[in-house]
Amino acid sequence: MSQYNIEEEIEDIAGGEFERQPVPESKLKSWKSFLGMYAGEHAAGTEFTIGPLFLTAGVSAFDLIIGLLIGNLLAVLSWRFLTAEIAVKYRLTLYYQLERICGKKLVIGYNLANGILFCFLAGAMITVSATAVGIPFQMEMPKLTDTMPNGATWVVIVLVVGAVISLIASKGYDMVSKAANWMSPLIVLAFVACGVVALQQLGVGSLSDFWNIWGEGSEPFTGQLKYTFWHVVIWSWFANAAMHIGMSDLSVFRFAKKARSGWTTAAGMYVGHYMAWIAAALLYAVYLRSPEAQALLSNGEAPTVAPGPLAYNAIGVFGIIAVVLAGWTTANPTIYRAGLAFQAIIPKASTFWVTILAGGIATIAGLFPAFAMKLLDFVALYGFILAPFGAIIVFEHFFHKRVGIVPAYAAAVNLNYNKAVLWAWALSFGIFYAISVGFDVFLSFVTLPAWLLCGLLFLWFSKRIQKN
Repeated sequence: MSQYNIEEEIEDIAGGEFERQPVPESKLKSWKSFLGMYAGEHAAGTEFTIGPLFLTAGVSAFDLIIGLLIGNLLAVLSWRFLTAEIAVKYRLTLYYQLERICGKKLVIGYNLANGILFCFLAGAMITVSATAVGIPFQMEMPKLTDTMPNGATWVVIVLVVGAVISLIASKGYDMVSKAANWMSPLIVLAFVACGVVALQQLGVGSLSDFWNIWGEGSEPFTGQLKYTFWHVVIWSWFANAAMHIGMSDLSVFRFAKKARSGWTTAAGMYVGHYMAWIAAALLYAVYLRSPEAQALLSNGEAPTVAPGPLAYNAIGVFGIIAVVLAGWTTANPTIYRAGLAFQAIIPKASTFWVTILAGGIATIAGLFPAFAMKLLDFVALYGFILAPFGAIIVFEHFFHKRVGIVPAYAAAVNLNYNKAVLWAWALSFGIFYAISVGFDVFLSFVTLPAWLLCGLLFLWFSKRIQKN
């Protein structure tokens, strides 16, 4: 049988996505594929929400502009030298690679948690798109403090948006990548236009005027945490902790020809997590000067953070289209990742149906505005929960020879349950979550210590267990 036929057979077995096999060489993609995907995914729906939420946290100009510059650089370095490096070495999904280390039974819990958390994140992006779709229907927008659906119109719009996004994601990586490449230039243009128009509406004529929009910062809105310089740096570094140091994007970069494709994440970080966050914050700064927002603030209420109306106020119908597409380009790959997580639990199910399942959960989550309105807190939590599992893969890859342990130990000895993984994660999570809650420490501040401790404990427990 020729190599071509072997690869075709593998693709048929895996449903075209190679969930339990290394990606064959004929299916590898150039850096351009990842550039479009990351630019589209990270100049997307979350940006329309996160930018304004920084203002609700009372950031200063220095904290926001310099803090984001440093934090996003740390994120790009994490993708390039950890995620992409390991991805091109093994070319496996996160879920299958972790299964080979943890064992089938133990990884089921991780895959379930990972899939559900990704669905909740995708649900927040469905919420974002719904705020734009609802404008022509004069839909009441969710408030910053809302948790439940606010009406029948909201429910119908979310269900329709979620169905369309789920169908696109169910077509697999190629469709997700193509959708991002089609939409990302339009979305980036929209963010630039929003930023320029907002600067004009704010009367900015010089750098000092721009700097004074945030100035020395302010008190946070009711119910929001005050963000300092280090909050911005660490949060922006770990906003995608589950994807880089948590290794979720092994599932994406396994298709890369070279590890240097990891540098393409800079397009997402500096176009999306820098320019777009600041542009969205400018939109919200315009809204905060409106009579409606001033009236809410005077009554001690937090003004709504609804991306659709904010963009519409700046660039009209183009803003509505941009917000809808922005929500799609984030939700699509996120639902795709969630589908792969569920696929690892039920490997006999087709990629299409597990992705539809993930899309259904995401759509239900999108009905509840709290996931979008509390996005800063939710992103910090899901990164803290999932990132330490990535440390297990990273520390095994770089240190297994030095420590003298067998890599992919569960696969090597046909083990269903690797205690080293469970104890390493449970102890690191328990210790640092207790520190965060007990001493009121910002959760993102303890993500890196928990990640490092999990990796070290995994090596230590593995050495003891394998020796016995």
